[in-house]
Amino acid sequence: MSAATPFRFPKPATLKSAEDLRQRLSGLGHPLPVDDTARPEVLGRVIPAGIGVPKPIGNRWAILPMEGWDGTPDGRPTDLVRRRWRRFGQSGAKLIWGGEAVAVRPDGRANPHQLVLSEANTSDLATLRAELVAAHLERHGQDGDLLVGLQLTHSGRFARPNDKIRLEPRIAYRHPLLDARFSITDDRAVLSDTEVDDLVADMVAAAVRAQRAGFDFVDIKHCHGYLGHEFLSAVTRPGRYGGSFANRTRFLTEIVSGIRRDAPGLAIGVRLSLFDSFPFQKGPDGTGVPTPWTGSYPYAFGANPNNALEMDLSEPFAFLALLESLGIRLVCLTAASPYYNPHLQRPAMTPPSDGYLPPEDPLTGVARQIEAVARAKAKFPNLILVGSAYTYLQEWLPAVASAQIAAGHVDVVGLGRMVLSYPDLPSDVLAGRPLQRRQICRTFSECTTAPRNGLVSGCFPLDDFYKTHPDAIRLKAPLKA
Repeated sequence: MSAATPFRFPKPATLKSAEDLRQRLSGLGHPLPVDDTARPEVLGRVIPAGIGVPKPIGNRWAILPMEGWDGTPDGRPTDLVRRRWRRFGQSGAKLIWGGEAVAVRPDGRANPHQLVLSEANTSDLATLRAELVAAHLERHGQDGDLLVGLQLTHSGRFARPNDKIRLEPRIAYRHPLLDARFSITDDRAVLSDTEVDDLVADMVAAAVRAQRAGFDFVDIKHCHGYLGHEFLSAVTRPGRYGGSFANRTRFLTEIVSGIRRDAPGLAIGVRLSLFDSFPFQKGPDGTGVPTPWTGSYPYAFGANPNNALEMDLSEPFAFLALLESLGIRLVCLTAASPYYNPHLQRPAMTPPSDGYLPPEDPLTGVARQIEAVARAKAKFPNLILVGSAYTYLQEWLPAVASAQIAAGHVDVVGLGRMVLSYPDLPSDVLAGRPLQRRQICRTFSECTTAPRNGLVSGCFPLDDFYKTHPDAIRLKAPLKA
């Protein structure tokens, strides 16, 4: 898609008042509360320490984990990674949810430059965490209320451990639509139960290393179509890790049991795709449409199997109840997958180079996630829920965030893409300073287009550092396609 392609929906920046946004959302069928202006006293509320939360969380901002494409070939941080993590620390957010996706072993990397939490790399991850904390201390004076986690992952179906382009998938089950899209033609990619047992052990060993490196918690990733998430929809898989709900959540429960045994005192969080849908594809005019399918579709966790375009949160709520029973209170909620239905997962003005035009006003995608999280919070008031998908709100993000928190619909608002261009947003809002509009993420998706084309990920349009990076010139070629 060309950067010049016209946008078919009203841009958030054209809404001149909070009332304009309220009316727009109501017209879309999603009457969310929106404050006239953000309330620092709401966003600055402390979450006290308690069961599953080893330290107080000093405010209601979180930095969400994003996949890095700029580590060394053996999975260590580079200067680009260290810069990003220092900016996370400087942001003023008091919850660092996972830092970024870190593979627990080499074959689980989503790209050959993703970080790996091996024994050899543990000290490097410890130093990376220490740099984030030092940056936070320098800017904000104390870190007793800063909670820093590390996201543990195996990329499963989307693993590219040795080449930026070539998939080397390991999957939970054969998928009737995704297999064809990602060129899986036989059972060789399917993990056996014994191989899953081995991966559970690797996840536990990585958690032990994360604890040794000083992280306060680990996130056992269950989102976005990666392996943990895929197990949740493995209804056709035979054996101990598929079929029944108990079997489909066994990957989680075995990891939790191992962490509690081998890393006592380490807190655990889970990032969960609360709902999913059909894979989407580019239609004749470039707009996303569901991949054709007839009959029951049980492969979308959190969707109605008789119509996967409809949300059904019965199993996700059973999963949240399971987390609560396991003493896990830190839960970060997202949706769907950036690989096969990104308009649900990260609503954007412009799709990445391999994406499609949004089939709905992206504000609908934002509201859908916010409302789903509110339903989860009403059902599970004792969980500490982190919400996602706020970046597309742009100037209106802080006003919606404080309204959602004040209403008790979410506990913490997470920032992903926004923090790449505007890491100081939490600090500015908490201090009552005007937003720096030129740094606000406009969801042009270049931070995704770049890695999809084998380049590093950063905010090329707005971050002066990346404007002059060598990959900024290379990036323009795919954008013209």
